[in-house]
Amino acid sequence: MKLMKTLAGVLLATAAMAMTASACELTLKSSDTHPDGYPTVEAVKHMGKLLKERTNDRICVEVFHSAQLGQEKDTIEQTKFGVIDLNRVSMGPFNNLVEETKVVSLPYVFKGVDHMHRVMDGPIGDDILKAFEPHGYVGLAFYDGGSRSFYNKVKPIKSIEDLKGMKVRVMQSDIFVDMMTALGANATPMPYGEVYSAIQTGVIDGAENNWPSFESSGHYEVAGYYTLDEHLIVPEVLVMSKASWDKLSAEDQAAVRQAAKDSVSVMREMWVAREKASEEKVRAAGVEVITEIDKAPFMAAMDSVYEKHVTSDKLKDLVARIRSTD
Repeated sequence: MKLMKTLAGVLLATAAMAMTASACELTLKSSDTHPDGYPTVEAVKHMGKLLKERTNDRICVEVFHSAQLGQEKDTIEQTKFGVIDLNRVSMGPFNNLVEETKVVSLPYVFKGVDHMHRVMDGPIGDDILKAFEPHGYVGLAFYDGGSRSFYNKVKPIKSIEDLKGMKVRVMQSDIFVDMMTALGANATPMPYGEVYSAIQTGVIDGAENNWPSFESSGHYEVAGYYTLDEHLIVPEVLVMSKASWDKLSAEDQAAVRQAAKDSVSVMREMWVAREKASEEKVRAAGVEVITEIDKAPFMAAMDSVYEKHVTSDKLKDLVARIRSTD
């Protein structure tokens, strides 16, 4: 029943899209769970603008934001079968499908945002994008997901001890679950769209995310404590259905790939501005922001996560290459 409702929504959205994009020979449907105006949404719109110009109005992109086509777990499946053409997705939900994505989802694997950019813009990033293809997706580009930190409605988190026993929402990823377990918290995998009400009603105590997501979701309204532990710097990925990709000519494939790459700098510029604005809004709302925190115990607790998830030679090599990148 849920799948039928989701597919019905896609068909209705497609019909509406056809009316607005009738001038294009091909209109690619793109999904995003974030709201309109969010940097990832605007970046894919920019990609569509570039693609439309470079193909003389033959190819357009229509972005369905705010989870109009479903939550990420549902849209990932729809993308594989070509129901959705393009999808901006968090890396976590891909962890159990594309092994290589586990590495960039590991806590503290990156030294900072600039380090993450250098890694993902280089050969390591290219290798990870290629790893999507055997699973029915074409990796196009990486966007920023910011630094993820903990927030909750119960108390300030200043140490690992403060996390013990807390019910914390995480993405539906084994790495995220194991990270919380290693920190002594009770991990609660849950779709992003359910988090606000779950915090509000006490089903969970809190969650973890970046400044823009914490603000745009309204979670700051129900979670009054935000701890800048920055345990994760996980890039997000823009993928295309391989079923849709294979229908394009080689020339159009190249145009799509280049337009996606060219949208990254636009996304990053918008991200920096959005991050600052979101932080200011959250602080102005009276949220207590905890900045004085010793990250060393948090990092040390992650040894068990690495031991469990970095098991193959391929993943061990990727971790070593990331850590050796200046």
